[in-house]
Amino acid sequence: MVTESMNAFNSMNREELLRALEMFAKNWLAHDGCWFLAAEERFGMETAIDLDMRSWARFAAAEARRIMATFGIVAGGGLPALERALSLRLYSVINLQRVEWSEDRQCLRFFMDVCRVQEARRRKGLADFPCDSVGMVEFETFARTVDPRIHTTCLHCPPKAPEGNYCGWEFRTGETGQ
Repeated sequence: MVTESMNAFNSMNREELLRALEMFAKNWLAHDGCWFLAAEERFGMETAIDLDMRSWARFAAAEARRIMATFGIVAGGGLPALERALSLRLYSVINLQRVEWSEDRQCLRFFMDVCRVQEARRRKGLADFPCDSVGMVEFETFARTVDPRIHTTCLHCPPKAPEGNYCGWEFRTGETGQ
């Protein structure tokens, strides 16, 4: 359903729509950061992380379901379906990321090569956010929403990531060709 407020987007060309998409992704991530900082200020880091994990569990499942429905990704589609879904997350618009397949295609590895969250914290002189616990909930929930057979392992996350790296995740189903 198109409403009056949608008219601005209906008249945009491809480049303008891509700029809008990037802006929306940045706004989404900025809101997440503002929410977290407010929770940290009010309740402390430990409680803020707990709340963040709960929030990401809900959001990651909703995001995966919407991506799958919008782009016709079949539930239970294994690692190829996960690769496609990961490429369509809002993160992919604003964070440089890549995937690597194992030679036998039994393992998909996902790497965030640029992370706006950690970059912003570093610009502000803040320590890296210890994102392994929140990231585990986020990526595991997202992957299992795509296919409940997928198992997720954290390869590394700040502050324990190798120099020049951000987070790395490994996904497996254990099925041949998946």
